[in-house]
Amino acid sequence: VLDQANLARILSRPPSDLAVTHFRRAIMAELAGSEPMRDELERAYASLHQFRSLLEAPPLARRIAANRRRLEILTAVKSSIDAMADAFAGATSGLDRLHEFASETRAGDGYRRLADLLDYEENLSTLDVRVRLGFDGRVRGLEMLSVRENQSNWFYASPLGRLVAKLGAILRGYRFSEQELLARLIDGVFEGLEDVLVQLFQVIGDIELYLAALAFRDRAKAGGLEVCLPELVVPGSEQKAPPNRVLRDLFNPLLLWQGIHVVPCDIVTARHDMTLIVTGPNSGGKTRLLQSLAIAQMLGQCGFFVPAREARLAVAPGLFVSLIEEATADQIEGRLGMELIRIRSLFEKIRVGSMVVLDELCSGTNPSEGEEIFELVVSLLAELSPQALITTHFLQMAARIAQKPPTMRLAFFQVELDTHQFPTYRFVPGVAETSLAHRTAARLGVTKEELLALVEASKRQARP
Repeated sequence: VLDQANLARILSRPPSDLAVTHFRRAIMAELAGSEPMRDELERAYASLHQFRSLLEAPPLARRIAANRRRLEILTAVKSSIDAMADAFAGATSGLDRLHEFASETRAGDGYRRLADLLDYEENLSTLDVRVRLGFDGRVRGLEMLSVRENQSNWFYASPLGRLVAKLGAILRGYRFSEQELLARLIDGVFEGLEDVLVQLFQVIGDIELYLAALAFRDRAKAGGLEVCLPELVVPGSEQKAPPNRVLRDLFNPLLLWQGIHVVPCDIVTARHDMTLIVTGPNSGGKTRLLQSLAIAQMLGQCGFFVPAREARLAVAPGLFVSLIEEATADQIEGRLGMELIRIRSLFEKIRVGSMVVLDELCSGTNPSEGEEIFELVVSLLAELSPQALITTHFLQMAARIAQKPPTMRLAFFQVELDTHQFPTYRFVPGVAETSLAHRTAARLGVTKEELLALVEASKRQARP
């Protein structure tokens, strides 16, 4: 199980240096195209995970057989280094850094002492025996032929040497056990590997990012969906007209994880630095679309796969999201007040070119006042060249500003409806003509006939 808290931290904080993003993308691409490389990475992670699990053992386990536990940790460290040193030799991406790091570690004195200590602990000597069997296959006797001590080991001492060392210590007044001596030897090995152990923890977190990306790709593929590494555009670097935003077969990964049937859609706009206004009926997928676009932007800038078959995204310096929230007893304002506070916060924090996601902007007040605030926000946002994504149920206002836009950088998308006026969960250019509130009311049993029946039933219960 990967460390989800660490993954959330990484994915919610895209690198400020685009070179880091491209470094990650190169590794993602190589792993996606090479099954052997992926297998090697998974084997290395298995050893590293064992190392981390041993360090995180409960306090009681740390006290019981402490030397044995520390030797197991060192064994996991050696397995991790060996797994990385023996892998990624032909890598063309940053994976070769793992190979170089492990190879350099294995060539050092700290690793040599580690290997010798583990070899000494596991292979102090070799005993050859002759076994005598009876006609029934049972052992009738054992004869020891020879004993060969592991004299080539750095920690080896002859029996006479061990005896002399113990007698000398006793004569000097020292009293210690063999376990204490072993503990001192283990301490020395740990001290020689301090820098390596710290770096192994960093490597664990790095590898988890790539394993999570591959797992996401596998999960999407199992659901009949595709992911990709997007083309990233740096605003202001274009020599000609800025390229358009492209997202083909975009899907919401949250729906995929919830087991809900996912309908991919295409979103293409003439440029990135514009405001996209989305209209359509309730439960038509507008909020899910905003989530998909924001998640794709965040994952793309992290160097991760994005939930789309093809994508072209412009790098944004920030992401501001305001979704409808449930009211709480301790909030200082009503729904409109809280939304206005968020709008104020938006203009305090936003930077030029940032992505802004606003769900049902100003829906907490009457239409005339809400439309006025809506148009104010849209017109002022345009001054900052944002990648703005806004949903609204103010359909007449949306149609009006589509005819007479307050800024030229506006695009309108609406929920696509089938021939029976049901949402397809795809989106097409234009402004919706109706929110289909009557259809939602009918689906939820809020029609005049059904409510009247409930009223009559209540009256009948009240009669004596």
